[in-house]
Amino acid sequence: MRSLLTDMLLQHLSARTEGPLHRRLYDCIRLAILDGDIRAGSRLPPTRDLAIELTLSRNTVSAAYEQLLAEGYIFTRAGSGTFVTDHMPDGAMAPVNEQQPACERLAGDEFSARGANLLARSGASPHQWGAFMPGVPDVSSFPHGLWRRIHSRLIRRIKPDYLTYSRMGGSPELQQALVDYLRVARSVNCGAEQIIITEGTHQAVDLLAKMLCNPGDRAWIEEPSYWGMRNVLTINGVDVQPVPVDDQGLKPPEGSETPPRLICVTPSHQYPTGAVMSLQRRQRLLALAQEHNAWVIEDDYDSEFRFSGNPIPALQSLTPQAPVIYIGTFSKTLYPGLRISYMVLPQTLAREMRVAHAELYRGGHWITQLALAQFIAEGHYASHIRRMRLLYGKRRAVLSRLILAHLGPDALRDDSNAGLHLVMSLPDEADDILLSQAAGRQGVYVRPLSTYYLGSARKKGLLLGYACVDEEQIESAFMTLLACMTQPAPVEPR
Repeated sequence: MRSLLTDMLLQHLSARTEGPLHRRLYDCIRLAILDGDIRAGSRLPPTRDLAIELTLSRNTVSAAYEQLLAEGYIFTRAGSGTFVTDHMPDGAMAPVNEQQPACERLAGDEFSARGANLLARSGASPHQWGAFMPGVPDVSSFPHGLWRRIHSRLIRRIKPDYLTYSRMGGSPELQQALVDYLRVARSVNCGAEQIIITEGTHQAVDLLAKMLCNPGDRAWIEEPSYWGMRNVLTINGVDVQPVPVDDQGLKPPEGSETPPRLICVTPSHQYPTGAVMSLQRRQRLLALAQEHNAWVIEDDYDSEFRFSGNPIPALQSLTPQAPVIYIGTFSKTLYPGLRISYMVLPQTLAREMRVAHAELYRGGHWITQLALAQFIAEGHYASHIRRMRLLYGKRRAVLSRLILAHLGPDALRDDSNAGLHLVMSLPDEADDILLSQAAGRQGVYVRPLSTYYLGSARKKGLLLGYACVDEEQIESAFMTLLACMTQPAPVEPR
């Protein structure tokens, strides 16, 4: 049976018609190595096997291998075969084809104004694990063995309906499990038909923006706020208006020439500042939503992790028929790669939004949703939350003590005692962006607070996630960060 490597080489060979055959084969293999199509350390087929698959003479293949060997692209290991080297030779990136066609269109010219704006404001980090990455739970503490047993049990007796497209906004079993859980844990009252399972909060907000907003409609968002929420709204043509946040949460403006269609808030634990919205503000917000015929999007992203005091009820539970769309996620409580979030919709929106969800996203992953439903119904989810709450509380305390001991009380103003990160304040003259870059080069990943603002009045600070850092590693990582703070700031090139 012909290998994928052979198929790739045949395609490249068919595009090359000039020069000796062994040289053309050499060029194809060399380029495949440089492009990463043939990975470092990969074992190449023996010359006889490759010659048969390519219908070439063995001498042709041997000559190509010999040239690659002479230039250091491959090496041989006695008794094992021929392998791609881990270290490319000098000059390896030099072009092979002297007449490469020039690209006449620049990539930037291909994107819409909205697309270019999204790229300019992108916030996703290539690093999603380690000290002090905010918003990442300790995925190593997840009960993988238990989860695997539940999953395996379901697979053995799975129904055909669970292997096709979702058409009801998600698994009915998971929807009902969430109804029971949310009623107790978050005082959210709803029926299973009001819940839509989504692949992350971003997909939920994307659906809401598409279905509830026309281009140019306004959305109030918190200032500062999560960049992902802003970007999803903006790419859908929504006019995003930042509204300041203080120690009582979002502070609604007294008057607005253009009323909002959406009001996006994190009332139980404001992201990123940690503020908790007061009852007076909550009532004012609901009254404004009713007045402007707006919808409140309540992002309840990490309310399970409150380390003291009573749980804060969801905004959705304050009044009957509240104009609130409640969004929750398992990314913080279980692990982000699960890609399961959910929306609790008002009855007036639920049926049509299920249809729209099926039309736009063709949801699936029913087996995973079934496993999660059993995980919740059998009490494992609540047990996991309790264990992680204790663990994260200890880690938060360790990091708080370090900040207070080395930088003083002014550096730590987050007294919410909740969530998965702390905000460490910096002087106004500090450059939190350069500082986060310097720390990243030392393997410590933090986020600059100033990048969470849209306006020019930006506070300086660093977001430090502690959930995914063992207690014994917190101090060493913090001392590395502290060393970066005491070093002279790098001079920007002129």
